[in-house]
Amino acid sequence: MPNRRLTLSSHVPLTVTAVLASAEGNQAMQIHISTDRNLHGDAELIQGFETELESKLARFSDRLTRLDVHLSDEMGGGTDGEDLRCVIEAFPVAREPVVVTNRAGSVDDAFNGAVSRIERVLATLYSRAGHHKGGDSIRHLPSDDDR
Repeated sequence: MPNRRLTLSSHVPLTVTAVLASAEGNQAMQIHISTDRNLHGDAELIQGFETELESKLARFSDRLTRLDVHLSDEMGGGTDGEDLRCVIEAFPVAREPVVVTNRAGSVDDAFNGAVSRIERVLATLYSRAGHHKGGDSIRHLPSDDDR
């Protein structure tokens, strides 16, 4: 992903909402992206983040109602280090919300790390959904003696 511009300033926080439609055309998932007062993003940056979320989390779009992304600069822009934070909260249908946080030295790194984390958490959550207690196990397979 190319480097994007996110300037540190004392602007009013940015909040953008996008609604993604599923393949059938009905509303599947909303994406809310916001920043704190220390970060100011432009439309190109937000569009890039939306595109990245759509591509990485497309397989979960029918199972999620909303994604909230919040970018913040914890130290106010005057320091070096891992003070930029990205929090992503996913709202699955009929389940409790899932939250991940990632800190990094750049906005892109913080965002990309958080997206990777939420992708892994959702993959784990939904891969376990098909595994039910009492299902087939290895004990139910025929042994060599039975063959």
